Order: sequence, then C-alpha cells, then structure tokens
Amino acid sequence: MASDDLFEGLPPPATAAGEDRAASPTPPPPPVPPAPRPSALKSSLKRSKPSSDAASSSQPAAPVAATAPADVAAEGRVPEKRLRFRTTVDASEMQIIEAMQKITSHIGNPSKFSKASKLALQLIEAGSVKPETVGHFFAVLEAAMSSLGACNEPAVCADYQALFNAAQGVTECFNQQQKNQFEVWMLHAVVANDLSTDDSFVFSKAVGKIKDAISALPVATADDDNDEARALAVAESQSGTTENKADDTVPTAVISSLPDDSNTDAGASNSGEELSDPFGLDDLLEHKSKKSERAREKAVDELNRKAAEEESKRYLRSRREALLKCLDIAARRYRTPWTQTTVDILGKHAYDNVGRFTGRQREAVEKLWNSIKEQQIRRKHGKSASGKLDVNAFERLQEKYSHEKISIRRAVGGAGDRRATQWLG
Repeated sequence: MASDDLFEGLPPPATAAGEDRAASPTPPPPPVPPAPRPSALKSSLKRSKPSSDAASSSQPAAPVAATAPADVAAEGRVPEKRLRFRTTVDASEMQIIEAMQKITSHIGNPSKFSKASKLALQLIEAGSVKPETVGHFFAVLEAAMSSLGACNEPAVCADYQALFNAAQGVTECFNQQQKNQFEVWMLHAVVANDLSTDDSFVFSKAVGKIKDAISALPVATADDDNDEARALAVAESQSGTTENKADDTVPTAVISSLPDDSNTDAGASNSGEELSDPFGLDDLLEHKSKKSERAREKAVDELNRKAAEEESKRYLRSRREALLKCLDIAARRYRTPWTQTTVDILGKHAYDNVGRFTGRQREAVEKLWNSIKEQQIRRKHGKSASGKLDVNAFERLQEKYSHEKISIRRAVGGAGDRRATQWLG
C-alpha cells in the first residue's frame, strides 16, 4: 500500500533555508578608527575636544565610521583664537628719523613735554633707537635738557625721570662724549628729583649716589680754578655784548664805508703765486713730501688732544655743578624730620671733600655746611611740643655712647663685669 504523503522523498522547501539564515546571529560591526592625537603645540590649558568614542555611544556604528574622517578634517580647518600684542613698530628708518625730529621740536616746551616724552618712550620700547638713529635720539634728550632747571618742576619731574630711566637701556649706542653728557643729565633729571621724594629709602639711595659721585671727582687744581674764572669772564662778556647790541649798529656803518684791506692783501698774495707759477704746473706735480705729511698728522693729533682735554674739563665742570645743585636741594629738605640725619651725613661728606670742587664751588659748599650746622645746633637746643630736646634716635644713642668706656676685651664698660648692654654697632 502506497503512502498517502505526496511530498515524501522530495527536498525541503526553499523557505526553510531562508528562515534558517534569518535566525542566524548578525556579524559584529567594523572597529571604530582611533581618534587623532592632539598636536604637540596645542596649549595645555585649552580644553580637549570630545573624542569619537563618546559620540559613538549615541549613534549607530556604521554612520560613525563614515563620518569620522569628515569630523577630523573639519577640526583641522577650524582656526584657533589667540590674543597677540604688537611690540614692534613697522616703520622705516626715515619715518623714525622724522618722528624724532618732530619730537625734538616740541619736547623743549614745558607744556608739551609730557606728551612728547611719552612718544619718545614708545620709540625706546619699540627698539627704534639704533646706531643709525642714535644721533637724532640724543638730539631729543638735548632739547629736553636745554633748560636744566625745567627738569625739577613738580609738574614734569616724574616724566623726566621716566624718560631718562628708560634711556639708560640704549646708552651702549652712545659715544664717550654722549655718555659723559648723559651722566650729567641723570644727576639733574633723576637723582635731584629723587631728593624731593617722600620715601626715605629712595632719599637715602639718592644721597648714596651723590656721595659716591663726590668721592669719584678728582682733586681740583689751579688750572681748574683758572678755567672756571675764564668761563665766567666769557659768560659776562657775552651778556655785555647782548646788552650793547643796539650801540654796535653805527660803528658797523662807519666800518662798512672804509676800504677793505683784506681784499687787497688777498689780491697781492694771488698775484705773487701767479708770478711764481705762471703756468700752474705745480698742481700737476706731487710736491708733498713725507715731512709735510708727518707735520700735518702731528698738527691733527695735537688738535684732537686739545679737543679731548677741553671736553674732559667741560665734563668735570658740568658734573661739579650738578652735584652742587643736588647738595642745595638736599639742604632744603632739612626741615623734614626723617631727612635730618641723612642730610647731616651728606653735608659732612661734602665738606670733607671740599678740595674736589673749584674755588667758587668750595665757597658754596662751606656756606652750605655752615647752614646745616647752624640748623643742627638750633634743633638740638630747641624744645619740641613734648618738652624734650628735638633730637632723633641716632643722636640720642650717639650722645649716650660717646661717654661710654670700652675695655680692651671688647666688653662695654670699664668695670670688668663684662655685662653686655645695648650697643650701637
């Protein structure tokens, strides 16, 4: 009997194979590419950007793998914001020279000095003062110090100090003559203004500089006194000529009506030269001997030596005048209680080195020291509001230990008890 199953012996249907493949597990997704390493030049303070691993947690695997290179490329194209400051001035040498010349024309005016000095400071900070432009910059400083008393005015003294303190950084471009002149200007514009401060430390530091400068001066000689007298005579003669300038017009008219003998002498000398060399052949021959060349070089060296001596004398004279001005300013501060001891020490130092000043300056130093001594004696013998002597702590200790006995064993007191008491070291 045959089987009733019609599909017996036939292969299974195709749908069964498709259902088996659908029931099988899906393959794993492709691995995510690693995130690019940050650049070594990126600032450590900058917040790092989120990696692609964090982004893949909220997106399917396939889209992340497709968009990762695009994100990396976009990150490279985004410009980073940075704050930069300009510390240089993009200007040509000719523009810098023109700016210095314009500053020179205005900085001598006290009402415009504050603004002009700030422009000069900008040139210094920008590095525009170079060996090529140092001559024009020195002309700026020279115009600023055309009046030596203007630098001590209360309205502009701070600007003078700022300008010359900043100019100390470019002194390597100066020649020796300019360096000497700059040192004198520093005494006028910086040290003298430091004496007007309310800071005791700054005041003491300025006094120390003055003492060192006085000690560095050479001993004045008779030639220095003669040069000073000669300079004063020249100054008085120049002032006399300016006063009599109106009276010189009539003699000038009379002299102009007289025949000029210089022209006749020049004509005679020219005629003599023409007779000695009528055809001008001497110009074609090398008639300059070695002896004449040596004589010329010797004359040039002598002129240079004299010029250097005159410059040295002028520098010493200007330096002594600047120090005398500083002494005068310090003596005016004697009324301030905390400056009295320092001014006493400075005046005594100047009086001990009075031989380093010239004749008239020695008289000024002696008069200044006598004035300080009189104020010191008056202060010690006067009564203050508390009824005590108006002396400071240093003077009290100085008076106390001036009567103490010191043993040979370095103990205070001669009784031999060797008890250490308070001592002014």
